[in-house]
Amino acid sequence: MKAALLTGIRQFEIREVPSPKIIKETDVLVKIKTVGVCGSDIHYYTTGRIGSRVVQFPFVIGHEAAGIVQNIGNKVTRVKPGQRIAIDPAVSCGHCDQCKAGRENTCRELLFLGCPTQLDGSLAEYIVTDERSCFPIKDDMTFDQAAISEPLAIGVYSVERSILPQNADAAILGIGPIGMSVFHVLRTKIVGNIYVTDKLDRRLEFCKMLNPKFTGNPDKINVVEKIAELEPLMMDVVYECSGDPAAIAQGIQLLKPGGTLVIVGIPEVDEITFPIHELRRKEITIVNIRRQVNCTQKAIDLLASGKINMDSMATHHFSLEEIQSAFELVANYRDGVMKAIINLD
Repeated sequence: MKAALLTGIRQFEIREVPSPKIIKETDVLVKIKTVGVCGSDIHYYTTGRIGSRVVQFPFVIGHEAAGIVQNIGNKVTRVKPGQRIAIDPAVSCGHCDQCKAGRENTCRELLFLGCPTQLDGSLAEYIVTDERSCFPIKDDMTFDQAAISEPLAIGVYSVERSILPQNADAAILGIGPIGMSVFHVLRTKIVGNIYVTDKLDRRLEFCKMLNPKFTGNPDKINVVEKIAELEPLMMDVVYECSGDPAAIAQGIQLLKPGGTLVIVGIPEVDEITFPIHELRRKEITIVNIRRQVNCTQKAIDLLASGKINMDSMATHHFSLEEIQSAFELVANYRDGVMKAIINLD
């Protein structure tokens, strides 16, 4: 089968590699149809690592995937051959203390598609995954929508974990695909005003379809001062979705006493400092988001019901052979890209 192998920093090669085989009785062989390019994939592409996870080249990345079931292990009951599915890229063990506590996202033996030292990714014609990672989709759901359910699930989980007060005023710092996912989920809740910041003006324009109260570029204006003028009591919740340490500091400034900072973005640095006395005086709650738990089906249902429509997020499409161009586009924020999709047919 064909696969896109990351062979070095900013280097892909399309190679013929052995097709994966069903080994365990709960394995599912999936023909991949669509893969979304995620910000974490870009980290691996541009730096070869995220934190302690370092790529050993060559390696297949990619985890926002959807496809068609080709074959199943003897004990698979969740899906059947020919079924169209969205894929949850996380595979938990199911028996450690974290899994038993309902925290599969911090499983002691967690495996994740396209994560170095764990599982090969989905930028290949076929993958094998556990049946628990397979979520059937209706015939009228597109594969693009199914793939986008993965970042949307993170948005669902982030909003769930923030425990929003009714009519809460919130800010989203960084309005890329994850920030937009959070924004879409907030629009299904009873909230107050939503304030959005990003360093890319095109993204600020893009998010206006969801009617934010304010959009601002922190490279051009003092966003904390501007938001304070509009909302003197400041925010109940701030979702930091960029991974920028400066944005995290802004988030703390934007919060009212008793507010919640939800850290969703993945920083490129290993350590970040916090203004501890401001955190202490305001009694700020910090919530860290590690992917998601039990939110994939919720995301699929929101898309299927029409309560959330994220079709416009898929701004660019590429073939597997065009993988280098796709990643360069996303890494350099070119042409107003929000989500680049790789189509394997």
